[in-house]
Amino acid sequence: MASGGDDVDERLIEYFRPRLRELITVPQVLDVLQIIGTDQKERIRQKEVTDGNQAAADLLIDAVVRKPHEAGWFQAFVDALERSGHGYAADVIQVKLPEPEVEAENDYCVKLIRLMIPSLLDMKTEVVTVHCSSKRLITEADVEIVNAETRRQGHMMGARELLSRIVRGRPGWFSEFLEVLRETEHKSLYEELTGCPPADKATVSGEKSALAKDKALKPDIAACQSCDVPQSEGGSQSDEKPTDDNTDLYQGISAESAELPNSQEPPQPDGSRHAGPNEEPEDSELGLRDYQMEVAGPALQGENVIVCLPTGCGKTRVAVYITKKHLDGRKVEGRPGKVVVLVNKIPLVEQHYFKEFQPGLKQWYRVKRVSGDSVLKISFTEIVKQNDVIICTAQILENYLERSGKGEDKGVNLSDLSLVIIDECHHTQKGDVYNHIMMRYLAQKHKNLRLMKNGKQTVPLPQILALTATLGVGSATKLAKAEEHILRICANLDATKIMTRSREDFKKEQKKKVLTIEERMKDPFGDLIKKIMHVIHEHAQLQPTCELGSQKYELWVIQMERKAATEQDQKVRACADHLRKYNDGLILCNTIRMRDSFECLCRFYEEEMSKKQPDDEHVIQITETERFLFHLFRENKEKLQMLTENPDYENKSLSQLRTAVLREFSTREAARGIIFTKTRLSAIALSQWVQENPKFSDIGVKAAHVIGGGDQSVVKPMTPTEQREVLNNFRDGDVNLLVATTVAEEGLDIPECNFVIRYGHVTNEISMIQTQGRGRAEDSTYTVVDVKNSGVAEKEQVNEYRKDMMNRAMDKIKTLSEAEYGKRIMEFQLQAILEERVKNTKKTKKEIKKINPADVKFCCRSCNMDVCSGEDIEVIEAAHPVNVSERFSELFIAVQEQPLDCEVNSYFACKKCGQRWGSMMLYHSIKCPSLHVKNFVVTISGKKISKCTKWSELPVNFPALDYVELARRVVQSSDDDDDDNDNDNKD
Repeated sequence: MASGGDDVDERLIEYFRPRLRELITVPQVLDVLQIIGTDQKERIRQKEVTDGNQAAADLLIDAVVRKPHEAGWFQAFVDALERSGHGYAADVIQVKLPEPEVEAENDYCVKLIRLMIPSLLDMKTEVVTVHCSSKRLITEADVEIVNAETRRQGHMMGARELLSRIVRGRPGWFSEFLEVLRETEHKSLYEELTGCPPADKATVSGEKSALAKDKALKPDIAACQSCDVPQSEGGSQSDEKPTDDNTDLYQGISAESAELPNSQEPPQPDGSRHAGPNEEPEDSELGLRDYQMEVAGPALQGENVIVCLPTGCGKTRVAVYITKKHLDGRKVEGRPGKVVVLVNKIPLVEQHYFKEFQPGLKQWYRVKRVSGDSVLKISFTEIVKQNDVIICTAQILENYLERSGKGEDKGVNLSDLSLVIIDECHHTQKGDVYNHIMMRYLAQKHKNLRLMKNGKQTVPLPQILALTATLGVGSATKLAKAEEHILRICANLDATKIMTRSREDFKKEQKKKVLTIEERMKDPFGDLIKKIMHVIHEHAQLQPTCELGSQKYELWVIQMERKAATEQDQKVRACADHLRKYNDGLILCNTIRMRDSFECLCRFYEEEMSKKQPDDEHVIQITETERFLFHLFRENKEKLQMLTENPDYENKSLSQLRTAVLREFSTREAARGIIFTKTRLSAIALSQWVQENPKFSDIGVKAAHVIGGGDQSVVKPMTPTEQREVLNNFRDGDVNLLVATTVAEEGLDIPECNFVIRYGHVTNEISMIQTQGRGRAEDSTYTVVDVKNSGVAEKEQVNEYRKDMMNRAMDKIKTLSEAEYGKRIMEFQLQAILEERVKNTKKTKKEIKKINPADVKFCCRSCNMDVCSGEDIEVIEAAHPVNVSERFSELFIAVQEQPLDCEVNSYFACKKCGQRWGSMMLYHSIKCPSLHVKNFVVTISGKKISKCTKWSELPVNFPALDYVELARRVVQSSDDDDDDNDNDNKD
């Protein structure tokens, strides 16, 4: 039974709950709070991940006040707040409140910081963090989190994290923060906050700092008072102006303090304001050209349409205009409006937000961006509720639609939205996330038709606006199939029309060249690599059926490796691994320099040798086959290197590329161009080749590369921040030649170019049209350079034919009557719905037939050693399969790598052969080996699986990791080690 004191303490915590929600950072409090059980802590941590800090804070407070109480529970909570750096929160629940005017001033300080976020983000985050720590504005734990965020997402995101923690401090933090800005020479930021330049250090005292703070606040009080207006019940259309994106500084002010008397409409960054509820918003600077207005017409009338305009012709501007008119119309009708813009690549979220939607709509509507790179302070569901326009990756919306369908947590329904904009909509095909979303839409649409027939209430569905530069023809080889492909996309998007205008209507035809190459008279470097490969073929008794240095050979050697791994043939498996790398060397030799090919082979053999001796303590056995392969490379290494030094043997494609680039830069006053190439490695090597060639520098060529962000390659991927930096340099003229992989073909906002070169890489007609669209200048050229074994010249001819076939198919579709078009669309939609049901039924049956984990065995892919069974596998957060058994830890060695921008900084490998097995991940301070299934041979019920590259391919339900049991073992092991050390010291 609770004591009277307990009842008072409970009421105090409940009374100050709104303030506590905003002042505490949940993970840090949990780390030091001892009155809550481990299971409950895990639930709170999970809540913080899925629904944000405030929702987790509520759960934490519930756990603290829940009865029965341990003796001293209230003081334990207070101590935890103090120890975790939440002194102000501790003061609040002990009713050690500052004077009312001090508290009001503190709230205004928070508001002022919030108002100045765009300027404050441009600080030297690492330096400011150190000084804030020395002044005890933040804790050591805060420092680690801010620094990690800075390394992971850049100094601006680190600054957001830092500011969100500073404003939770005890009153008085503002003057200390001003002092930090002065000490770290952020004079402009200091002046923006105070309205006056910083004084010399010798003349500044704490009293004067406080005075400067007071002067800073007074002129900004009026503005600050209008910053926080309670959200209306209408949700999306309220007059509250959101904070700058990706920050939770709004959490620093309580709901009560936000309700200020005589509050006005919130000021906008550009000084404008929202239109009132009965006021028609004035038009923006969103004027469209005639052809843009023409294609926007049906969408402005509420129809579902596909807008198909060539790259660079303003599709996104059309979408922004339609968005504004849509929201304006809903407001006038008194209906809520909610627009979601879907993209298929993370960089496009940032691009659409900063370049189009935020600048175009910020005067009237709240625009928010969300992607996999975002740090969500609140759940996506709440973001949808609180904003008018949400720009996000399609997978995020699909995840929350699925949550809603399963009844898990808070999800999102299509009925919550009034307009969905789908960028690069030609991806709305089977297996794509766009199609998953639209299948939900179509299922509800046809269900609504049945409900209408029965006179029942239907579920509202959003309008669909789809954008693309080209719809393609799929795998069609005949006009009828091309027409069917396009109609299927129209059906998937429920589009009533395709709105398009020919590029020729407003732009001259691009000049196009295809440069073929002659065979090299001599290729001693390539011949020597082929000779080495033939020696390996004989050693492994392999007989290839395709040309060395081709993609067909690569596919053949991959099949040989899989077959050998399944049959436990170590000789063939090792030889196949090395043959694949030599084939890469041949391809590089035909694409770029011999030197690049040689360096690639050297890196491979250095890595292979390092596997055999990862550190001073472990030496791993080398098999006879591996010894043979290492010796073969060593005995040819010197000769290969010598051949790379003879420029007479370089490939002719590189000469053609050099001529093309020199011609563009020497015949134009201001040349700017892009070279598209197939692989990340070739993009990096070509950029380096340009930078090292004096002929290019003499005519002002400044090159850089941009590659993708996925980590599926041996080459380190580019982060979105790095991509943006390169593209900004290209836009500013610091770079005028971009060497890119396919990442730059589609969607990304790349400035106007006057030449585009495809170097040895051509795919389909969609890729060709997207690439040609990068040449946006009036006199732009498009050049294709052939490369040995690439067949790009022939592929380009095929793509021209397919492009013509696509245009003819679209023209034919436009001639269909409304009835005929509607009938065909309906047929394809019903067919798609039925196919989806069959697929889901098969999936359900497959899930029912789950295999017992004990029937699954894992063997090392290299040495065939039995590693573990499925019983040993546990899963962290439904995503990371790990093996934390004691037996497993004896089978591998952990190898440290260079620190990365995440908590994975080492891998583990087979102690017997050095084969990598996976990565070491840090989970709540415990290192866990996360297995990569592609590194193992998997056996299910005695049958070996030849190809298994993803855990999702295994029909097995592995249990969740028992963290409590794991932590208990780790603690016990640590205690045993301490006891052994104590005994040693006594001896």
